[in-house]
Amino acid sequence: MSHPTVDARRRLLKLLSGAPLLPMTSSTAFAGLLAACGGGDDGPAPTPAATVTSVEFTAMAAPTKAEPAAMAATTVGSKLVATYSDGSKQTFALKYEPFFVTGDMVPDGKGGTILAGGYVNMAGEKIMDNSVAGKERQFFSDSPDGSSLLTVPNPTVPGIKGKAVFAVVQFEYTTAGQDLVSTYGTLPSPIAVLTLDQDQTTGKLTLVKYHNVDTSSVHGLWITCGASLSPWGTHLSSEEYEPDAPFASTTAQFLAFSKNAFGDATKANPYHYGHLPEVTVNPDGTGSIKKHYCLGRISHELIQVMPDQRTAIMGDDYTNGGFFMFVADKAKDLSAGTLYVAKVGAGFSIDPAAAGAPLTWIKLGHATSAEIENLANTLKPADIMAVSKTDPLDASYTKIFCDGKANWVKLVPGMEKAAAFLETHRYANLAGASMVFTKMEGTTVNAKDKIGYSALQNIQASMVKGDAAWREEMGVSLDKKLVAGGVMAHTLTGGQKDTAGAAIDSEWVPVQTKALLVGEDIAADGLGNLSNPDKIGNPDNIKFSEKMRTLFIGEDSATHVNNFLWAYNVDTKKLSRVLSVPAGGESTGLHAVDDINGWTYIMSNFQHAGEWIKGVHDLVKGDLEPLVKANYKDKFGAAVGYLTGLPELG
Repeated sequence: MSHPTVDARRRLLKLLSGAPLLPMTSSTAFAGLLAACGGGDDGPAPTPAATVTSVEFTAMAAPTKAEPAAMAATTVGSKLVATYSDGSKQTFALKYEPFFVTGDMVPDGKGGTILAGGYVNMAGEKIMDNSVAGKERQFFSDSPDGSSLLTVPNPTVPGIKGKAVFAVVQFEYTTAGQDLVSTYGTLPSPIAVLTLDQDQTTGKLTLVKYHNVDTSSVHGLWITCGASLSPWGTHLSSEEYEPDAPFASTTAQFLAFSKNAFGDATKANPYHYGHLPEVTVNPDGTGSIKKHYCLGRISHELIQVMPDQRTAIMGDDYTNGGFFMFVADKAKDLSAGTLYVAKVGAGFSIDPAAAGAPLTWIKLGHATSAEIENLANTLKPADIMAVSKTDPLDASYTKIFCDGKANWVKLVPGMEKAAAFLETHRYANLAGASMVFTKMEGTTVNAKDKIGYSALQNIQASMVKGDAAWREEMGVSLDKKLVAGGVMAHTLTGGQKDTAGAAIDSEWVPVQTKALLVGEDIAADGLGNLSNPDKIGNPDNIKFSEKMRTLFIGEDSATHVNNFLWAYNVDTKKLSRVLSVPAGGESTGLHAVDDINGWTYIMSNFQHAGEWIKGVHDLVKGDLEPLVKANYKDKFGAAVGYLTGLPELG
């Protein structure tokens, strides 16, 4: 994931319609809602005995240059159609409802307010943007990202009139300071717990408390991006683009991060970042955090834990990235387990009609989080391996590629475990893995069919035959790049062995990968799109809804003028555009929630509205710049919210 007021109309909206997905057993509550609202556009509510058999999203058109207001805001023109067992149908128009725009002052639950998306250092002090004299202010993010919606037993937050629901929201970065100098990666990422009051009549969620999680115990957070909800109800965060440890002490970005986080440019340890943070929400609306050091130090994007509550597949948002899997020793506990990386067999293709390619798994090692954290605290990069970015002309070094660039590496004898978990990209190369993927972003699972999904934001560079970072032995040799990217589907099964012949203790191992959906690169159209706007472009966030049988796909595109949120029904194969984020922004924070207290939600945020891309936004920038600035705090703000639904009135 890379580097956004939205319309708060119709306050009595029924949320994405609790009804389609009550427990899928009764529509009594649904019928009551329709009676209260006057029914849907297809007639009266179904009888109480009817059950939902399927849902479908109708597609909205992409906003056009003739609709600048729609292009400059979050726009929803789609509908949801629920079909019942008695043959009746009900239609719901979808709307977007924000909790806040970053930079808003929101309730802190103590009778005061707090800055949404605001940055603090490890001492809990505000990090100030002093770049413009007389306009000093606290930094706040324009890039909210991964979110989780959940409940906890016996909540104690005061002021709840309905039922307490909690959201965890993390903030990837902020695009720029007031002087417009990039601050990417130089500030410790905030992560917040939102306490929401769920109205039991309408399902509406209202923010009553915003709490910043104290991350000092885990040394702060580095560039948090996508996230997922664990099967046991915790928020699984991420730290992408891990600091390049052998060179961090001379890297301006990392030195600035250390200075902002700790007040000392030399204090931060690069081996403390690039891991998997986990947030537990407390009944009082606060949160506690820990980092798991044993899932590999990679460009973590969006982890997916399987229904066994032990196996996790992981994207790697990186060039020359890998496909990783972790199998925990115990269910509901990621603090110890075995790390694997995939080897791709013959037949890899991005043609959805092709059969796909087999996957085998290389064991990188077994470890506990505690022992790897101890190694991170005590080892220096040179203790683990020698690394050069120029050819040392020494045959004892091995040439590999990391992030599209050549490295020459030599492992220190006896440092295999440290390398596997702290220099994971380099060690996986040495182990023979297929370190070939470009920006493997979100991961999710269709548990019923035992299919995993991974988003490839781009399909280029190291995946394309003849590219400087491509190597034939990696197993992926495409004839040409596809900048628009695609979504891969992985067959999951058990009874597998790793490449050394040892059994893999999981029934959820990916054994084959094939293309599911791909974008289409085009010459610039009349609006500026460089990929087909009626197909996915640069997929990033992905989440699967078991009850809706729908794969939701959010874009992080440099090829679409507006980025979109899509719904793909895996049974009907229908792809529907559901939502458009402000031009220049990225669709983030995706979380499909099938049932919370009988209601269904789709969480959706966006980032950096008005981040104009030359060649893509040239035709619209002049019209949209003032609108985006007016909507989103001079482009410093971005929205955190969710989709709602309203019965279509006849």
